[in-house]
Amino acid sequence: MPVALSDLRVIDLSRILAGPYCTQLLADLGAEVWKVESLTGDDTRRWGPPFQAGESAYYLSCNRGKKSLAINLKDPRGQRIVRELACRADVLVENFKVGDLARYNLDYANIATLNPRLVYASITGFGQSGPHAHEPGYDAALQGATGIMSITGEADGPPVKVGVAWIDVLTGLTAAVGILAALREREQSGLGQHLDLALFDVGLAALVNQAHSYLMTGASPGRLGSAHPQIVPYQAFAASDGWFMLAAGNDEQYRRVTEVIERPELWAEARFQTNAGRVSHRAELIPLLAETFGAKPRHYWLTRLRAVGVSATPVNTVAEAFADPQVEARGLLWPLPHPTLGTLMTVANPLNLSRTPATPSGPPPLLGEHTTAVLAEVLGYSAADVAELERAGVIARAASTARAMERTSAS
Repeated sequence: MPVALSDLRVIDLSRILAGPYCTQLLADLGAEVWKVESLTGDDTRRWGPPFQAGESAYYLSCNRGKKSLAINLKDPRGQRIVRELACRADVLVENFKVGDLARYNLDYANIATLNPRLVYASITGFGQSGPHAHEPGYDAALQGATGIMSITGEADGPPVKVGVAWIDVLTGLTAAVGILAALREREQSGLGQHLDLALFDVGLAALVNQAHSYLMTGASPGRLGSAHPQIVPYQAFAASDGWFMLAAGNDEQYRRVTEVIERPELWAEARFQTNAGRVSHRAELIPLLAETFGAKPRHYWLTRLRAVGVSATPVNTVAEAFADPQVEARGLLWPLPHPTLGTLMTVANPLNLSRTPATPSGPPPLLGEHTTAVLAEVLGYSAADVAELERAGVIARAASTARAMERTSAS
């Protein structure tokens, strides 16, 4: 089966999530991704529990289909290897702090002189410029800095972080879009370019309507729990046996809700007949709806609301979400053979292209699993060259990296 990006070679110098999420997406679309790790590996290899046979769930979630090379970038010979790979690559993705790679002559300015066609994506917390450029940028810190925590959580509760690394994931997706745009432009100009991606920038852009509400009014939006700032009713309600999410997106859908719950007076009142009116009178309407929904089981409401075309879904646990028959129908799990874990179940790539669908090219690699193969097949290193580099501590291969990690853990 053909894949969309089979002619691309990508150097992945990133770790944690935003960069690896981007490069996993490219790998799923057929790109050959060389994941260059330190001799102790991507930080997320040690983030857990849970672990299975020494592999962390975090690392396994975003490194599918890549080839791992363990290289010591502090050694000039390790730096030379990366420069040699860069001469043969189309894309490089990195998330080092601003200025760090310049010390190794691996920054964009230096690499572009070797390969002017390279698309070079830098992912940082605050970008390559500005007063915060040299500050580190973890997702949790950026959720605080961009305002998303100020609008997440119950109205009378503390700020709350989104339950996944939301800005990291969005930055990875944004990076993939930018890389593909730069590659498309390269077809005309013959030149690559530098992509400057910042979690801060992406986090602000992802506030969408909440950001524009502030720009329009000058007032910062607040926390509303599961409710929507501009649509009512559009939130979670508690039935007698569990929570469900109701999303009445227009006035006609709201009218049908009042029919289902047999509360015609909640439509008859003029203040509730328009969405703007319901938003203005949210405090009066929501308790009336909540009281009614609390009187019967969740299945009762879900069945009747769906029957009249109103969006209503259970508030599932993650286990319940994966048990939904929609998961099997859409092929949302990819089982992959793994060298130490047996069959590894992974979450499928959600891109459904009709002719060149995303497809897994392999499991997440062991640390240094492909060091020998890439050095030999791509760069032409001999077995003696590889062995000497390993003895000198410039590179590591899968068996030796495992022993090194055991020694590091023990110390």
